[in-house]
Amino acid sequence: MIQKIFLFGLIMVFSGALAQKITWNQMEMESVNSKAKIVQMGGVPVLQVERDLLASPFDSTNVEASVDGPTYVKIANLEMENGIIEVKVLSQIMKNSPFPAARGFIGLGYRIASDNKNFEGIYLRPSNGRADDQLRRNHSVQYFSYPGYTFSRLRKEANGVYETYADIGLNEWITMRVEIEGEKAVLYINNQKTPSFLVQKMLGTSKNGSVALWVEIGTIGYFKDLKVIKKS
Repeated sequence: MIQKIFLFGLIMVFSGALAQKITWNQMEMESVNSKAKIVQMGGVPVLQVERDLLASPFDSTNVEASVDGPTYVKIANLEMENGIIEVKVLSQIMKNSPFPAARGFIGLGYRIASDNKNFEGIYLRPSNGRADDQLRRNHSVQYFSYPGYTFSRLRKEANGVYETYADIGLNEWITMRVEIEGEKAVLYINNQKTPSFLVQKMLGTSKNGSVALWVEIGTIGYFKDLKVIKKS
């Protein structure tokens, strides 16, 4: 049974080495290793999020150890095991990005432990979606589990199982809808009737927790129309 629906609109969040908190519409939000602010896009207020490189430094000589971590804005005091998360995302690549191979990494974290030491995630690489290289296209959508199961490890140990292709691009709004049930997560993109991505067995140890708007290195991410539906 559906228990509760959360609708999120204007959220003001601040960054810092520790999670910063602010109350909005009787809800508390936390910015973790990220910087965020409200901006106008097409006359609509949206949440802009970037990774905070002071709070979460990036090492270009050790990329695998520097990515797929807790760099997000999360909902405080939310515990969800199963349910549905839906949000519209748009990503841009920063000018003078600290990572030349940035792909516009943007997505969702869920089942986030209160101390941010464990969570599951699904994110997009929008610049890959229409690349001329088929291998890059195959890396348009990514599942990962923090800590331990980075994109790199999953690519080595289960190549092709935890990522896939999607027709997506930079500088355009993309609707992500993730349905979570037990060990399974299903992603629908842009309101398609059939799933774009199936995670048959998630790998994390955290079985419930919060939900977050996630970005990675070199990305300016924008979010709007977030909905979270908890299921019993």
